[in-house]
Amino acid sequence: MDVNGTVAEGFEPVREAFLRNFEQLGERGAALAVYRDGHRIVDLWGGTKDVDGQAPWERDTAQIVRSATKGVAAAVLLLLHQRGELDLDAPVGEYWPEFKAAGKERTLVWHLLAHRAGVPVLDRPLTPGQAADPELGAAAVAAQAPVWEPGTDHGYHAQTYSWLTGELARRVTGRPVGAWLADEIAGPAGADLWLGLPDGQAARVGRVGPVDAPEAAGGLRTRPKRSVADAYADPGSLTRRAFAAITPLPDENDPAYRAAALPASNGIATADGLARFYAALIGEVDGGRRLFTPRTVELARGERSAGPDRVLVVGTRFGLGHMLHGAASPLLSPGSFGHPGRGGALGFADPDSGLAFGYVTNGFRQSVTADPRAQALVRAVRAALAGE
Repeated sequence: MDVNGTVAEGFEPVREAFLRNFEQLGERGAALAVYRDGHRIVDLWGGTKDVDGQAPWERDTAQIVRSATKGVAAAVLLLLHQRGELDLDAPVGEYWPEFKAAGKERTLVWHLLAHRAGVPVLDRPLTPGQAADPELGAAAVAAQAPVWEPGTDHGYHAQTYSWLTGELARRVTGRPVGAWLADEIAGPAGADLWLGLPDGQAARVGRVGPVDAPEAAGGLRTRPKRSVADAYADPGSLTRRAFAAITPLPDENDPAYRAAALPASNGIATADGLARFYAALIGEVDGGRRLFTPRTVELARGERSAGPDRVLVVGTRFGLGHMLHGAASPLLSPGSFGHPGRGGALGFADPDSGLAFGYVTNGFRQSVTADPRAQALVRAVRAALAGE
């Protein structure tokens, strides 16, 4: 197994950890990029482009990043707030009047971002085709009655986050969220990152699929806690219903699904694009424009939700749309903010060290938050920083 790419002096252990993921953790194809103070210090890739193929992963190979997209969607709304176009403390209904239905009139914008809106489920799930229609998705979530009083508790809005954030952004800007992202974030940052994959980029994107978790030490497979497993197995649980807001599950390799813009789940990026996005949030990248002001960075990493998550059935921590460092998603340090993708991808920024991280893979495991491959890479980066 060959690992391609480069690492800066002192970060050789990161290359070793990346290789071990293939040798010990079942990796098929993946890439990792790390920026520090706006300059790339890790740029690695290896394996196959397709989870079920033989063609090699190239430096510009992109993959779907699942819920790592949520961190990108959050940045859209935070930038609109930074520009004075969106009040985080205003009722959502001020921008989206239809959302006031069914007892949601007191739902605030920041409740949507922090997974406190109380609408992680749809009583009438959408098909993949319906979910790809932003108007249908927005109408469904606007009509949905909350399952807890908005603002009083938190639970991961696994699928409905797409229409909550996407429609709010459209109401404020008058433009589709994917187009706004391309023009105002990905373009200025020089990041290979899309929400709604353009036809011209389709050939770069690999096929994704499930991969088995290898046996852990002692011959035992790692398994979720019984309470978590039970929640996923129960058709009536908030956990199962939240992930089933789109039923049946979409085919993530379907060109039509990839061309849709679902800010909760179907962003597509290279590892470099994901890392460069986070690097641009916290500083200038290769002399380019910084996206977040210091005040907006503090908003992004300030805790708004913490404790038992009513959907994920574990303790989670959220800022305004980003997951924060914690047991469910160990990032680089307590000041980091970002988002994992279910069973694979991870992107985050650590303003205190000036570091930004992007990992993408074509093989998805059963983990929802802290994927062991991504965490092995985070630990290696942390160790390299500590050894300086």
